[in-house]
Amino acid sequence: MSRFIIALDFPDPDAARRLVARLPAGRCRLKVGKELFVRGGPGLVRELVDGGWDVFLDLKFHDIPNTVAGACRAAADLGVWMVNVHALGGSRMLAAAREAIGEGAERPLLTAVTVLTSHDEATLAELGLAGPPAAAVDRLAGLAMAAGLDGMVCSAQEARRLRAAYPRGRLVTPGIRPAGSSADDQRRVMTPAAALAAGADDLVVGRPVTAAADPAAALAALEAELA
Repeated sequence: MSRFIIALDFPDPDAARRLVARLPAGRCRLKVGKELFVRGGPGLVRELVDGGWDVFLDLKFHDIPNTVAGACRAAADLGVWMVNVHALGGSRMLAAAREAIGEGAERPLLTAVTVLTSHDEATLAELGLAGPPAAAVDRLAGLAMAAGLDGMVCSAQEARRLRAAYPRGRLVTPGIRPAGSSADDQRRVMTPAAALAAGADDLVVGRPVTAAADPAAALAALEAELA
């Protein structure tokens, strides 16, 4: 299975379906985020899962422990491959989420968001989190791994340090951009090859593939960068 996860950041479920129909099966996974989930609902997620796709449900659950536990159980019932929570929810919430998804090979992977790739030191200061993003990432990653989660969602720029600290943790890295492409609205980005070399496991790609005239060719170009 490819390391690439294609972010279906569409406002229209039919647009997402059209994009998925143009992607080569077995060479990527799919990410369903907030906008598409709100518009397409659980039915769209089930449709993708039933179509043979591994789906990363990227809703970043962040609420009281009981509420997040229920949301994680609901995600597991959809048959998704991975679901995530936000580590800012704290250790009790993270532990409740991990307990809720259960055990066994069929359960989804559970990862925690640390610091969004749109943040830099200035925007974190607005939230009362003093210091560089790396310091916040380290604290939140420690909470997630102590709670027994499978890994974390982090910037590829933090992957090398987190890989050294947590050799068995799965690292899911958004903000992946082909060499020479625009960073768009993300601040901390990296090329696929650099992210892989830094220790990332899964590479989340959005607009470089979804906005391409030929999405399959754009995915192949990313694969070539890794090769």
